[in-house]
Amino acid sequence: MSNVDEYFDDLMSYLPNFYKNVNEVKEIQLIFGQEMAKIKFSVKDLLDQCFISTATFGLDLYEKMYGISTDKSKSYEERREIIKAKLRGSGTATKELIKNVATAFSGGEVEIEEYPEEYRFVVRFVGVKGIPKNMAGLISALEEIKPAHLSYSFKYTFTTWGQINKTLPWKEAKKMTWAELKVYKGE
Repeated sequence: MSNVDEYFDDLMSYLPNFYKNVNEVKEIQLIFGQEMAKIKFSVKDLLDQCFISTATFGLDLYEKMYGISTDKSKSYEERREIIKAKLRGSGTATKELIKNVATAFSGGEVEIEEYPEEYRFVVRFVGVKGIPKNMAGLISALEEIKPAHLSYSFKYTFTTWGQINKTLPWKEAKKMTWAELKVYKGE
């Protein structure tokens, strides 16, 4: 969210020079400038609510509109992911639909491996390393859109020691935790 001060405009700069030494005019222009900044900020904030990717207080309306229970304990980003997944998740559950929903939650490329004879599919995260943040939201969305007879599992992508060894000197690797090394992207 932006700061109101970012929208402040010094109105004295628009006036002729002989007003610059009149304290009353300076005060009035300062107050007008502050009030205009508040108005500009409010308009921008209101416009942000029109788009899921920038909405904050407007997320409540999107959640109500799409039948999602509001959970204020989740971050704005997590709530946006749920709403976007719900939008992508409407319609018949196809491989492409499941892929779109999983992509919305992971923030990276996803592949779906189907095993129809076993009545299951695998969501493989290939565009992001490690376990995506909002797995609970993804699981909830998948449960809602997938056919009841299908099961699913997840495959995650991690950095291998061979990949680290090629791009990261040992003395630099020693400074990192194992969790950091598992998702190290390298150069």
